[in-house]
Amino acid sequence: MTALEHDDSPVYLKLRATIAAAILRGQFRAGDQLPSVRALAAEHGANPLTVAKAYQSFQDDGYVEVRRGVGMFVLPGTVERLRIAERERFLNGMWPRVREHIALLGLDANELLDRELA
Repeated sequence: MTALEHDDSPVYLKLRATIAAAILRGQFRAGDQLPSVRALAAEHGANPLTVAKAYQSFQDDGYVEVRRGVGMFVLPGTVERLRIAERERFLNGMWPRVREHIALLGLDANELLDRELA
């Protein structure tokens, strides 16, 4: 699971987070074709309708375009716009819960930042 995903999120949002992370990592660049709905569904063991819903959210947000009979393609500027949107989602949604959990466990934020990732 990526840092963009939430355990309690609906499956289509988890798939969306997986696709978003792939775009932000550079696995899909402007002009690249995303995997087909069926291929992504098979890869993640998901219902194709669920994958279609995740893809539709990218289309609704203007990150991808559908070329009939060909597939879905990443639009120019998507990485920058998606990074801004995901930062906002993290800062407003995830970060308050992370901060609360840090405080609950009595952890020191500076020590956490200095700690090497395992």
